[in-house]
Amino acid sequence: MSGKEMNWKYSEDVVLEPAGLAQARAHSLELGIDPVSPAIGAQLGVLAAASGAMSIIEVGTGAGVSGLWMLRGAPEASITSIDTEVEYQQAARAAFLAEGIPSNRIRLIAGRAVDVLPRMNENSYDLVLIDADTDSVIEYVEHGLRLVRKGGTVAVPHALWRDRVADPAQRDDTATDFRTLITELSKSSAVLVALSPAGDGLLQITKVGD
Repeated sequence: MSGKEMNWKYSEDVVLEPAGLAQARAHSLELGIDPVSPAIGAQLGVLAAASGAMSIIEVGTGAGVSGLWMLRGAPEASITSIDTEVEYQQAARAAFLAEGIPSNRIRLIAGRAVDVLPRMNENSYDLVLIDADTDSVIEYVEHGLRLVRKGGTVAVPHALWRDRVADPAQRDDTATDFRTLITELSKSSAVLVALSPAGDGLLQITKVGD
């Protein structure tokens, strides 16, 4: 194992997930969901805490792993979560309630993000998570930047997509879309961009201009 691989493994192993999160992760795997890794989850919690998030929206509910991490960092926040799978959302709701999150701070929307996001209010969210259909990641990020307030952040897990994005020889649509997204955002003066190599990659986009 190389030094870089040891660093990556250590960054995952050092994260201690509370029992409720560990249970949600196990349920995710039972349902065939690929949840954010512990290291990515911890980073999402830090982002939520650092931004003082009170309003969070995520595309891709899963079984609640990412939502729990963000709400752990911002325990007073409300979360709106969009997913096409009602079964996943039921599992997430159960996980949220089991952790003592009041039901009036949980809004789960069953539907396609491409239909739901255009109806959401712009400049209204502190943190936006995009973890869903990779075929639409560029479109989702565009919506996310419209929805997030100035100073807020759009976070995109799986941004290194199975170690394919960093390799220019990999030209499948998903790797190419992520590569294009990262390159174009890095050129923009309206955002600050950071790409973390933890997990499967986490792209962080903070809105600083209009």
